[in-house]
Amino acid sequence: MEQMKPSVQIVTTAMDALHAVRELNRRGYKQDDIYVLAHDSEQTKELADATDANQISMTEEGVLNSVANVFRSRGEEIRSKLQSIGITETEAERYEEELDQGRVLVITHNH
Repeated sequence: MEQMKPSVQIVTTAMDALHAVRELNRRGYKQDDIYVLAHDSEQTKELADATDANQISMTEEGVLNSVANVFRSRGEEIRSKLQSIGITETEAERYEEELDQGRVLVITHNH
């Protein structure tokens, strides 16, 4: 069975991310299927904690990618994380540019 492509919302603030996650919950998405991603890894962690959403972790990336990310620039790491959950390389580059502008991604991953 082919994995469905994740849906990505681009928001501008942590509060917008919180509202987006709550709306997804209201629409029936489980917390396990919602991810948040910011350009800064610490901000991503804080957003995940505040919204009860997930970070893209070693589980999604796989061990080799996760280890390789230690040696990558943050931009390369972000693109790798996005691609690990089914986002194309071209889309990952575009989303990484949004993150560079200080925006936040709220991603729903349908299994």
